[in-house]
Order: sequence, then structure tokens, then C-alpha cells
Amino acid sequence: MTRPGVPRPQNKPDAASASFHTTSTTASTASLIAYFAISIVINSAGNVLTLVTSAKIHPSYLGAAYWTAATANFGNALHWNLFWSFIIIGLMTIVLNALLVGHWSWQRALGNLLFMLPFSALIQVFADFFNGVYPFFAGLPAAHSPAMIIFYICLNFFGDALIGIAISIYQRVNLILHPADDLMQILRFKYLKGHAATAMWVSYLPPTILTVIALIISHQFTNFGLGTIFALLFQGGITGAADKIVFPRLHHRAIHVSQN
Repeated sequence: MTRPGVPRPQNKPDAASASFHTTSTTASTASLIAYFAISIVINSAGNVLTLVTSAKIHPSYLGAAYWTAATANFGNALHWNLFWSFIIIGLMTIVLNALLVGHWSWQRALGNLLFMLPFSALIQVFADFFNGVYPFFAGLPAAHSPAMIIFYICLNFFGDALIGIAISIYQRVNLILHPADDLMQILRFKYLKGHAATAMWVSYLPPTILTVIALIISHQFTNFGLGTIFALLFQGGITGAADKIVFPRLHHRAIHVSQN
């Protein structure tokens, strides 16, 4: 089912907002698919870097990306494995997105679900790589020195930055999105005048609520750390900056955030 379009925003964002430009079909389908493929590889690699580097420092205090950490906590509290945690919370986010947009779109919902398939597969590939499963790379060693700890902290932050860059690319391509990133885009363009950083922070309210619920149920607060705080503070700003400097000729296209 085709989602109804929306008029091009008439008012430009203020100086504090990330500038954006929308277009319809200026890029070919092949180039859009290529951009999407690049972005999903970058996103998967960034997520795995946050997880692996956190596991290589003992005690673990780096933490994962914000949605990842919240999903893991909520799943642990309800005794779900990670697969079902991500699927169920993804479905809940799809419903929330439909409520915010004002109508249900099977095209949008199925796109969100389709995003998870290659994303999950690539997560496993990069996790195997950084953990030394493949014979050509021994994996990242555990950190036993201050220099290695500092290096892993930087690598963790770099992983968060990669996620922000990837979000920028595939939100501009807008073929299919992860439900959490679709939520951020809806907030950004329907409610927050294109301001990427503010939209990212507001989109963190649902995982924050899930984390509080998990804390009440299990009395445990895990998977959060320095990297999570870095993502909370800077990932939205990185996404907004990447809109301008990473593939700058790629503009936001076919944004559907309203029923009007």
C-alpha cells in the first residue's frame, strides 16, 4: 500500500537545526540500493564494535549503543533471548511509529521488518570477525594495559559514530528503515523541524522507559556505560553533521511523516 506523500516543508529549520533538503527521485534505484548497502554494513560494524570493545574490558563499563542496551536489559528482565527481544520491541516501535504518523502503512511496517534481516546477519558476521572466529584474523584481544583500555574506549566511541553516520545515509535513502531509526525520522521531520540531535534524544524516551521497567522487574542495570552516554549525547549530532559531509549530494527523499 502506498503511503501518502507530504508537501515539502515551507519553513527552513533555524540555525540550531540540522539543515536538510528533500527530493523525490533524483537518484537511480541502483545508486539508492548501493547507498543503503554501504550504510547497513557501516551500521552493523559500528554496533558490533560497541559490543565487542565493551566485552574486552574487565570490569565492563563501556556499554552498548542506547537502543541495544535497553533492549538487552528488557529482554533479560522478561527472560527473552536477544532475537525475540529485538523482534518484539521492534514490533512495538512499528506500532508507535504508526500512531505518530497517524495511519497504518503495511509498506512501512514490512520495510522495517525487512531491514532487520540483513542487519542481523551482518551483526553476526562482524561479531565473528572481531571475536576471531575466522582463521585470517585472531580477533581483538582483551585489554590488560591502560593504553589498550584507552584504545578500546576510542574504538567504542568510533563505533557509536559509525552508527550515527549510517543512520544519516539510510534515512536519506529512505528505502527501508530500522523501526527505531524510522521513529527518529518521524520525530525529526514531523515534530522537530529537521533537528537531528533533538529527534535522537526524544527517540530515546521509549528505550529509557523500557530500561526503567526492566530495572523495576529485575533490579539489574547492565549494558550501559561510557559508550551509551556518548551515544546519548552525540549520536544525533553526528547524524546531522553526516547529512552535510558524507555523500552531501544525497538528500532526504520520499519522507512520509503525515497522513495529510
